Amino acid sequence: MFKTLLSTLVILLALGTTNIEAKTFTYSQVHNMPRSVEKDYYIWRFLNQRSTTASQARAIIKEVNNTNKKLREAYKKKTGVNPPNITHKPYVTEQQKADWKHQAEGNKLFDEGIRLVQKKKLQRALTYFHKAHEVYLKRWEKDKSLFWIYLLTKEKKYLYKIKRDSTHINMYTLLAADITHSQYPKSIITPRVSRKSVSHIDETNPIHWAKMKIKVKKPDADLTALAEDCESQATIGMNTYIKAKACNYRKSYFPMPYRNIMKQYPVERQALIYAIARQESRFVPASVSRSFALGMMQFMPFLIDHVAKKTGRHIDYDDMFNPKVAIEFANFHLDYLNKWLYHPLFVAYAYNGGIGFTKKLIKNRRYFRPGPFEPYLSMEKITNVEAREYGKRVLTNYVIYMNKLGKSTRLLPYIKTLTNPSKTDRFR
Repeated sequence: MFKTLLSTLVILLALGTTNIEAKTFTYSQVHNMPRSVEKDYYIWRFLNQRSTTASQARAIIKEVNNTNKKLREAYKKKTGVNPPNITHKPYVTEQQKADWKHQAEGNKLFDEGIRLVQKKKLQRALTYFHKAHEVYLKRWEKDKSLFWIYLLTKEKKYLYKIKRDSTHINMYTLLAADITHSQYPKSIITPRVSRKSVSHIDETNPIHWAKMKIKVKKPDADLTALAEDCESQATIGMNTYIKAKACNYRKSYFPMPYRNIMKQYPVERQALIYAIARQESRFVPASVSRSFALGMMQFMPFLIDHVAKKTGRHIDYDDMFNPKVAIEFANFHLDYLNKWLYHPLFVAYAYNGGIGFTKKLIKNRRYFRPGPFEPYLSMEKITNVEAREYGKRVLTNYVIYMNKLGKSTRLLPYIKTLTNPSKTDRFR
């Protein structure tokens, strides 16, 4: 009998469990948090506690910043009714509205250009790409339009224009450098910081980050001073996030934190983790998304549960704000993705949109097969806009971090292999 109980205990420990009530929060604790997506996350946790009463739930839900699916489900489970639909939209200036209008018009023109390329109406497509370049305001979108003008005309003057005019680091600026046999832009910066931490900021506390973001968003914010205030190795994510905003993104910061943790992994894995972390959270350990993806590597709660069980760890969701735990979980998940996907672009698609989405995409014969303008055309016509742009950025980050880690790497060879299944995935 004792042996049976012992065996059962060993099995349970090996499987592991996750329990969102490992930490508990009082109404007062959550109530005193500033209205933010981070507070929404803690409201969700508060609603899921057994000790929370229905009356407390009805009171705290009024303090939500935005009601998402998780909050609706937790509230209904606690009270038996649907919550009020609360949405607090940030203040939008007239200039921002005008900028968004430009972007929407530019997207419409660019998308029409891509549609015409697929129909082999290249001269008409060229007209639309030129128009998109004129309308777009953001530098990376202008670069995208110019690169497609180059693809259709094969005139390298458009690549040189990207190199001359762009201060943004993106897939198109790196490709322009590759095709013209040039060095990568000098605006790529990896800061070196000597101070280890800042005493008044806990980088693993989402509420500290929420309060910092409130300061950053103030119209009269002194961004340079705020960046200096959080200049340390522990808070390098906050620091570079604010510094990039302060210079209107004319400089591109590529921090390389947590070297003592990262150096245990192969260079390729280090580069991939850094590439994803930069895109997911800008290396802010306490990041929380509107859908409650958590930590530097932005793990969703269901994936935290899954990895915790697979690795036999009993974990609280807040543990994901510890960079060491976030990196370990990401490494485990990437091990799984790399069993099926070898190319960093496809791994990025899967990390963002799921492996099912990625499998369906690359098995579709209309994508990533040899043909005119491939694989660029496939990369632009993916209908999942978030995954499409996410993939480009992670791939760009990956190449930069490979170089930062001492492995000379160019982007163009990675692009060329995308139509060769033996070098990219096991699904085709």
